[in-house]
Amino acid sequence: MTKTNNNKELALHGGEKVIRQPFLRYQAIGQEELDAARKVIESGVLSQYLGCWSDDFYGGPKVREFEQACSEYFGVKHAITVNSWTSGLVTAVGAIGIEPGDEVIVSPWTMCASATAILHWNAIPVFADIQTETFCLDPESVKANITSNTKAIMAVDIGGHSAEMDALNAIAQQYNLKIISDTAQAPGALYKGKYAGTLADVGGYSLNYHKHIHTGEGGILVTNNNEIAERMRLIRNHAEAVVGDKGVKDISNMIGYNFRLGEIECAIGIEQLKKLNGFINSRQKAAEKLSKGLSSLEGIRLPITQDDCTHVYYIYKMILDIETLGVSKERIYDALNAEGVEGLTTNYTNLHLLPMYQNKIAYGSKGFPWNSDFCKREVDYSKGICPVAEELNDFSYLGFLMCLHKLDDGEVDLLIDAFHKVWNNLDQLK
Repeated sequence: MTKTNNNKELALHGGEKVIRQPFLRYQAIGQEELDAARKVIESGVLSQYLGCWSDDFYGGPKVREFEQACSEYFGVKHAITVNSWTSGLVTAVGAIGIEPGDEVIVSPWTMCASATAILHWNAIPVFADIQTETFCLDPESVKANITSNTKAIMAVDIGGHSAEMDALNAIAQQYNLKIISDTAQAPGALYKGKYAGTLADVGGYSLNYHKHIHTGEGGILVTNNNEIAERMRLIRNHAEAVVGDKGVKDISNMIGYNFRLGEIECAIGIEQLKKLNGFINSRQKAAEKLSKGLSSLEGIRLPITQDDCTHVYYIYKMILDIETLGVSKERIYDALNAEGVEGLTTNYTNLHLLPMYQNKIAYGSKGFPWNSDFCKREVDYSKGICPVAEELNDFSYLGFLMCLHKLDDGEVDLLIDAFHKVWNNLDQLK
């Protein structure tokens, strides 16, 4: 690591950048994936699903091979592919038996699909606050938000670290709730020796283009519950057309879709899964080096990995002590960005403050489902209900999207140098 620019004028004010060339973008696709995709294309079988009860209801050979490989890797009875993780969340919420008006507790600090998947079934999202250590759901806040209408918890393993699943499962058992684990950003992360996403009734992972496993788009649902697994397969593939011939007795939420992942994507996924441990190790190595290089800086809290857990670093999550630094996070962001640091963000999201929830307008223009007869109470989405998430978003959060870049040792050294330069010249930002 060099420090030649640390005491020079900030690039924000006309000085020379620390990082002069953009970092290499994360590229997970290699010859193995190209060969696998080519074989599928040459076979002419790009999909083999039929939306009726038949031998092909469960998809073609690569779909089944990828699902079996995921089942073995994550140590679960069932792995079910879908064409996006949003589709996976919609499928999971429907499969656990959610009824219109039921309440599902979810984090505000997540991608919007976590909550809209709940609304999709005319259920009501209830937002609980997060922990500053992991940015995942705070079990105490979850417990405080449980009512007689609560039927499930959606735990989001945000940024690459698992939520506190022991505590959340204890709450679910106490109140007879289901748990969905939205582990889109944390495939391969461990919680007390088990994979994140596998400690809930249903969990799963995203296969989006910048995720750890990359097939372009796609998702993987995992469960050890035979009944839920079959209901998810039905919802994935035109359930209403299949239940009669299949002899399904419980047809609740058997509104089906085309959420099917194709043969090409699954062929790529098979090869990507083989590389997952390597991808994770690479990110962990980069994060460890980055943390070591930034550990001497005052006024910044680096990512925390809780005991008996591992972090797979989709996002490198930091908290700034604005009082100590004497400048806003926006000024820090501007200065680092000017030094060539790409992939920084000063906010993630506070879902409860989105227009949909502030106005309670979703289906149509009249406030459905909140104003319906089956919505049993007035749910509060006002600012102040999630003070930790709100404070982080408004004042102190600084994230680095590790998913965007390859991040070899030289690039991490440049990142460290850029941070040190900004910290050594904070007076220029005041």
